[in-house]
Amino acid sequence: MAECLNKSLDVIKQNMRKKSESESKSANAQDEDSEGTEEQPFDIGEHYLVRRSDDSWHPAEIIQTRYNDADQQYEYYVHYEGYNRRLDEWVPRGRIMSSRFNMTEGGQKINSDKVWKDRPVVNDLLSDSTDRKITRNQKRRHDEINHIQKSYAEMDPTTAALEKEHEQITKVKYIDRIQIGRFEIDTWYFSPYPEEYGRQSKLWICEYCLKYMRLEKSYRYHMSECTWRQPVGKEIYRKGTLSVYEVDGKDHKVYCQNLCLLAKLFLDHKTLYFDVEPFLFYILCEVDKHGAHIVGYFSKEKESPDGNNVACILTLPPYQRQGYGKLLIAFSYELSRLECNVGSPEQPLSDLGKLSYRSYWSWILLEILRDFRGTLSIKDLSQMTSITQTDIISTLQNQQHFSLCASRKMRELARLLIETKTIRPHIKNSISALKPQLYDTLVSATKKEAKYDSENQRYQYLSTPCKWEQP
Repeated sequence: MAECLNKSLDVIKQNMRKKSESESKSANAQDEDSEGTEEQPFDIGEHYLVRRSDDSWHPAEIIQTRYNDADQQYEYYVHYEGYNRRLDEWVPRGRIMSSRFNMTEGGQKINSDKVWKDRPVVNDLLSDSTDRKITRNQKRRHDEINHIQKSYAEMDPTTAALEKEHEQITKVKYIDRIQIGRFEIDTWYFSPYPEEYGRQSKLWICEYCLKYMRLEKSYRYHMSECTWRQPVGKEIYRKGTLSVYEVDGKDHKVYCQNLCLLAKLFLDHKTLYFDVEPFLFYILCEVDKHGAHIVGYFSKEKESPDGNNVACILTLPPYQRQGYGKLLIAFSYELSRLECNVGSPEQPLSDLGKLSYRSYWSWILLEILRDFRGTLSIKDLSQMTSITQTDIISTLQNQQHFSLCASRKMRELARLLIETKTIRPHIKNSISALKPQLYDTLVSATKKEAKYDSENQRYQYLSTPCKWEQP
């Protein structure tokens, strides 16, 4: 009995030993597979689904890879398909789907074996539940506001070739963020800082002299020693806490070069970095007891053969959407007015620059047209505002507000004239209908056309929507 029991225990021990060895081998194999997977980075040029900062998934192209020694993992520089390069960023491995994303000519197709296959990855922002068609003007506005980048097919051949060359040179931005004053700012684009600085993930910049540093301790030491508390040059404008300083690139070359390098982090098509001598720089600052803090700036050529009154213009991200961009644009036109010139910004403008300028031009023109009584020509408007006639015409053509108002008013006036002629057939035009002796006729026609409610003594405005579309 005891002998049988010992044999049974030996068998059990052997089985347990074999099971333990099998589990150990399996665990080792999994570890080896895991290590092999971790060591292999994704392929450059391939498309994967990447989780953006708002937790939405979007197809993106892998542009570059690097190994983060601190986190001991690969990071990937990605470009989100269909979006402006301003949104390109470095992302860790955990934000990328492991399998590739199928890109087809007819659109974008999600792999059928994904868990999230029923979830829309790219929303068609241009469609709505009513299947209402949008105008070209509305599409342009949508693309600008949502940072939709033009495809090469939408550009002329010369522009497309230049754009491809520009993208190749500035494809990857290594400086992820900067510390300037009290703000830590995420950068948007590549900037050609010297090699030892341009490969840093973060730069520290003095907000007064714009000197840039790689290390925080260098920055702290510099701030304790720096005696600057405002931009170089002369202060030419002050109102309240705002000041504008004029800086000559010839007199203060290093400062202006540092300003251009800083600006390139937020401007895509900026080519001026080091040849600053032919330019004047106008720097807008907020002033407090500590000094003058840079808000934004614009530069202009001292002598522009093309009549440009702005070469580059920038409002730093922490100060955007606060009216500072419009102030800088207005200041540039005030300078043009003092010089008795008309001017226009240098092309091409960034998407945000186009929005800012169109907003300013529309605002100025509406202010004038609202208060003016009489007839104005395009030339008159140009002389009054220092805006070129080309910019005025493009604003009037592109602004749907102007066109809708004109369309609605002309339609109402036409209906009113028809009704007036029904009452008095001898009336030939709207000017004749405005004669004092026809006042009662005009009132009667207006009441009928505007559906006057005699019981409640009020007009019922027509609810017919305007179906005008830009031709």
